[in-house]
Amino acid sequence: MAMLWKFMRVAKYSKTALSPKVKVRGIPTHSRHSSSKSVPSDFAASAPCSNTVELLGKSYLQDDYSNVTEKILSKVGKNLHNRKHHPLWLIKEQVKEHFYKHYLGRRGTPLFSVYDRLSPVVTVQQNFDSLLIPQNHASRRKEDNYYLNRDHMLRAHTSAHQWDLIHSGLDAFLAVGDVYRRDTIDNTHYPVFHQMEGVRLFSCHELFSSIKDGEGLQLFEQGHRTAHKQECHTMEAVRLVEFNLKQVLTKLMTHIFGDGLQVRWVDCYFPFTHPSFEMEINFQGEWMEVLGCGVMEQQLVNSAGAQDKIGWAFGLGLERLAMILYDIPDIRLFWSEDERFLKQFIGPHIWQKIKFQPLSRYPPLINDISFWLPSETYSQNDFYDLVRTIGGDLIEKVVLLDEFAHPKTKKVSHCYRIVYRHPERTLTQDEVHRIHQAIEESAVRELGVEGRF
Repeated sequence: MAMLWKFMRVAKYSKTALSPKVKVRGIPTHSRHSSSKSVPSDFAASAPCSNTVELLGKSYLQDDYSNVTEKILSKVGKNLHNRKHHPLWLIKEQVKEHFYKHYLGRRGTPLFSVYDRLSPVVTVQQNFDSLLIPQNHASRRKEDNYYLNRDHMLRAHTSAHQWDLIHSGLDAFLAVGDVYRRDTIDNTHYPVFHQMEGVRLFSCHELFSSIKDGEGLQLFEQGHRTAHKQECHTMEAVRLVEFNLKQVLTKLMTHIFGDGLQVRWVDCYFPFTHPSFEMEINFQGEWMEVLGCGVMEQQLVNSAGAQDKIGWAFGLGLERLAMILYDIPDIRLFWSEDERFLKQFIGPHIWQKIKFQPLSRYPPLINDISFWLPSETYSQNDFYDLVRTIGGDLIEKVVLLDEFAHPKTKKVSHCYRIVYRHPERTLTQDEVHRIHQAIEESAVRELGVEGRF
């Protein structure tokens, strides 16, 4: 869940600015059952000649909302979840196989269809409006998203495809893809990650057919919204949908992580599901959140053309599952081309037990940066995005060490610690110094901060 970014080239480490015209040439993706072929990413910046971004065969006119950087655009089309033997592909295939095997239609065919090649470029309407997310909701902020312009963006979640897939007539589906969010920088956060969306709709007969004397039960009523149900749903329908959802996801997690897995549910809030929950699993003595889910908002379901059905939806992060299952300590490793990493996940079948063997642990180099904030709006995510754009995957972590308000001038100062560490080689003090200096200079120029270097 600011100001217009017009990043400039900084030294030789990063093309931080979207030049007035940027091209990303690749193969457009379409809705279809999954396959293992990846969409190639062929990224190049052209000479300035127009204020457009060309991405996956389409042109997008930049405006005051455009804030996507070349560094992020270079990730579009990589589709790690479709790269055979990649750990994210393994997780996706395990979930697919589980659903294909355990949930069958009346003719014995898989109940759930899978869509893993949907374009990551979506409209703001798809990403927010179709999900009933209010106009003033914090998740819409430029500080948290990558916008091509006011109308188009890189999807922030696979939920952006819910409405379209339901509207096409689907009652049960999984949608998988890369999603993009501006966020903090540490070993579990990256601006590009991968999600799987699951949706299941039920007719009255499907939901109540196995219930004794269920003929008289109904999906809908004229009631009141409470913490436990929507105003249009009967309590019986909501309880059964909740039970089915939690049963499905508990079986899935147990199938992936093994018997004896401890699961707990935490009430939470999502704009497009109510009631909604987060699932936490106990892994090595620590409770970890692995997915969010809930009963779908009936207004969403109705607007997509399924007025006579009620349903659930869930979203899970593939990186989160893979890091737990394979004991991968750093999210940057998923983007590694190092054969020492990739070969560890090649096996005879997708269920082979794999424990990641760490590559040589190269030493970190640490530098701090302090500056006075500008008087106008300042976003930490703007700074994090600038740091990641210049330093790329050499940046392991950025931590706000200190926040100080001057007692007389009332000016606010931030001090950040930047940890540099290459996952595949030892960094030199000289190259880190040049990158750090480029970050300092760019922060002054692009963010309007006053350096305390």
